[in-house]
Amino acid sequence: MKTYKYLSLLMVSLSIVGCSDLEEEPIGLLAPEGFFQTTKDIQTSVNGALTHAINEQFWGRKLSIGLMLRSDMVDLASDETRRVEMNEFTTLGSNGMITEFWPRTYQGIAAANQAIEGAENVDVDESIKNPVTAQAYFARAFYYFHLVRQFGDVPYIDVTISASNADELASLSKTPAADVYAKIIADLEFAKTWLPNTQASRSIPSKAAASSYLALVYLTMAGTNDNAMFKKAFDEAQEVIDNRGVYELALEADFQTLFDADKIDESKEPIFALDYNNFEAPDNAYDQIAPMTGIRGDEKNGGSWSVAVPALAVYETWDSADYRRAVSMDDSAFFDDDDDDTTPAVEYPYTQFGIVTGSLHKFAKQRPYIAKYTRFPGPFARGNGRATSHNYSMIRYAEVLLIAAEAAVELGDNESAVKYINEVRERARAGGSWKSTGLSTVPADISGTVTANDVLEERRLELAFEGKRWYDIARRRIGTEVFGISGLEGEKAFFSADDYLMPLPSDELDRNPNLLPQNPGY
Repeated sequence: MKTYKYLSLLMVSLSIVGCSDLEEEPIGLLAPEGFFQTTKDIQTSVNGALTHAINEQFWGRKLSIGLMLRSDMVDLASDETRRVEMNEFTTLGSNGMITEFWPRTYQGIAAANQAIEGAENVDVDESIKNPVTAQAYFARAFYYFHLVRQFGDVPYIDVTISASNADELASLSKTPAADVYAKIIADLEFAKTWLPNTQASRSIPSKAAASSYLALVYLTMAGTNDNAMFKKAFDEAQEVIDNRGVYELALEADFQTLFDADKIDESKEPIFALDYNNFEAPDNAYDQIAPMTGIRGDEKNGGSWSVAVPALAVYETWDSADYRRAVSMDDSAFFDDDDDDTTPAVEYPYTQFGIVTGSLHKFAKQRPYIAKYTRFPGPFARGNGRATSHNYSMIRYAEVLLIAAEAAVELGDNESAVKYINEVRERARAGGSWKSTGLSTVPADISGTVTANDVLEERRLELAFEGKRWYDIARRRIGTEVFGISGLEGEKAFFSADDYLMPLPSDELDRNPNLLPQNPGY
C-alpha cells in the first residue's frame, strides 16, 4: 500500500461534504462494492466530487486568482513569489498555485470516478440511476476541461484507485490532449443524455449545463480556424438558446443581481454555479476571492487584502456609461481616517487611495478595484469578506449567447452574430439597481460586419474578472498582442507562446518520471 503515499494525484482520502444546495454527509474513503447500495449513495459521492471545486485550492482562491493574474486585466499588488510568477509569466513547476491546485482537481476526479463505478453496484433501472450518475460524468468533464486547458497532455484516470491498480496508476503516463478532449466530450454527451432539463439548484448539473459546456469545449478546440468545431460549438449553443424556456434560462434583467449573494438564487441566468452559500468546512473549503480582490482598509468589507487589482487601463478604457463597469468595479471606498471608531467613515475616490493618512487604506492602490465579489457577499460573509454566500457562475446564459456569436462569425453567419451580441448589449444598456442607474445608450447595438475581435471584446467586458479572459487569450492565441506595450497592463516582457500552457507540477514529475517531458519552455 506504500504506493498511496507515492503520487499526490492519487491522494483521495475524501472528506465528502455537500455545498449548501447539496446534501451534507461526511464519509471516508469509499469502497464501491460496499458503500453503494442506492441512488442516494451515488448522490453522496457526486456531492463530494463537486465540493472539491469550492475548496481554497480550486475556485476558492488558487485557480480563480491564478486565472485572473494570467489575464491582461488584473495586476498584482503583492510580492509573494508564486503570485508574481503567475502575473509575470515566470511560472515554475514548483509554484504553489499549481502544486496545490493539481492534486485537488484529481481528488474531485477521483470522487466522480467512485460515483460512476459505484453506480454499477446499484441495482435499479437505468432510468432511475443514470440521471444521478450523469452528474458525476459532468463533474469529471468539468475538472478535466480545466486541466487540459492549463497543462495540455495530462494523466487521464477514469477508474477508482484500489490496491489492485495503484502501482499501475502511480506510473501513469500523460494522455494526449486530443484524447482528453475526446473523453471530456463523451462524458458531457452522457450527461446531456441523462440529466434532467432543470435542477433544484444551479449548483447541480442539468442538461443545459452539459450542452453549454459542450459548446464551450468545441469553441476551445476550434482555436482560430477549425470550422467543423465552430459548427459544433454553434449548434450546441443554439440548442441551449432554442430551449431556453424548457431549461428555464434567461438574461437577468439587472446585471448587478448576478453578483448579489442575496438575490442570485432566484436568477435564471446561471447555468452551472459553484455555491458557497453559508458553507465553510474543514480543509479550507471556503471562498477567499472577495478578500483577495477587495480594497485594503475599506470599511464595508473589513479591509480585504488588495492582492488582485485591475489594471488602471481597464477602467479608463471602459466607457463610463456602460452599467457593467459600475457593477464590475469600485472606484471609491469608505475609510475611517482616525481609527478611533468615534466618527463615521469617509468616502474617497480611487485617486485618493493610499495617500490619505490613517487606517489601513494607506496600502490601497490608486485604482478602482473588482467589485463583483465584495459588494454584496451575503449574510455569511465575515472579516474581509472571507467565507461568503456567493454563487459563482461557471457558465451563464450570456456566455452561451456569445459562444453562438463567436462561432457564427467564423461560419460567416453575420446575422446571428449581430443578434446574439446585441441581446447581451441590450441588457447592459438597461441599467439597474446599483446607484439607481437608468437607461443608457451604451453599449450601442453593433451593426455591419462583426469580427471575432468584436466578440472577444464583448466577452472581456461582459465576463470581466470571472476567470474567462485567460482561457480566451490562450485559445485565440492573442497573447503577443494583449501583453505587448499597448496592452491593458503594459508589456509583459517574459510572455512567450510557451506560456499558453503552464508547467506540470515539479513534485509530480519527481515522483513519476513517466510524466516527462515537462511542457516546453519550463
